[in-house]
Amino acid sequence: MRNQIVGTTMPVLEFVLDPNDSIISEAGELSWMGSSIQMTTHTQLGGGGGILGALKRVVGGGTLFMTEYRAVGAPGELAFATKLPGHIVPVEVGAGREYMIHRHGFLCSTPNIQIGVGFQQSLGAGIFGGSGFVLQRVSGQGTAWIELSGELIVKDLQPGETLRVHPGHVGAFQSSVNFEITTVPGIKNLIFGGDGIFLTVLRGPGRVWLQTLPIAKLAHKLMEYMPTEHTGRTTQGSVMGGIVGSILGDSD
Repeated sequence: MRNQIVGTTMPVLEFVLDPNDSIISEAGELSWMGSSIQMTTHTQLGGGGGILGALKRVVGGGTLFMTEYRAVGAPGELAFATKLPGHIVPVEVGAGREYMIHRHGFLCSTPNIQIGVGFQQSLGAGIFGGSGFVLQRVSGQGTAWIELSGELIVKDLQPGETLRVHPGHVGAFQSSVNFEITTVPGIKNLIFGGDGIFLTVLRGPGRVWLQTLPIAKLAHKLMEYMPTEHTGRTTQGSVMGGIVGSILGDSD
């Protein structure tokens, strides 16, 4: 199996699979594939777990079904593109090398990678729509590729070193990093701080990947430019508002 990340602003992850090699992803992530690639979609991929494992993925922000892409009879080409401008990051997963990633961060992986809920807390619609703050746990054995939006900032925290981050900018971190959700104290912060009163406190040791373009913040900004009924463009405004509203309700 060979792979490469191609592109800059909107990168794509390309594979050349040898016969019988396989890659798994959530259903609907495929960009393109060669004629020798066969697809199998069901709930028991990604390290197994059956229905219980599938439900854990759903709670963690993933989908109920996973898809296996396998090269049969000949080498095959397979590709996954990012959904937003950003980066694709490969991570090696194994004993003592687990990761917490933002809820839409899993792009694809080799077999025997498990995706489940790592953390979930409701912080209010202003930050994440109605979904709350959700992290997925990536475990098992193999390689996973994660998708981070915007520019990528990597921090290596020393033991006891802390970093306070707006939850939307948390892309991924090693499971050795301790974390908690806190609020900024003070009545002025509570009244005027907006979404900034909630912070994720990350405490080392371990590596942290920060993303500069949270999906929810992008959607909020786009809402300022969407037509409304007051402009006389009722139909278009309603449609576009519904689209962005659905993004807010399903983003982190």
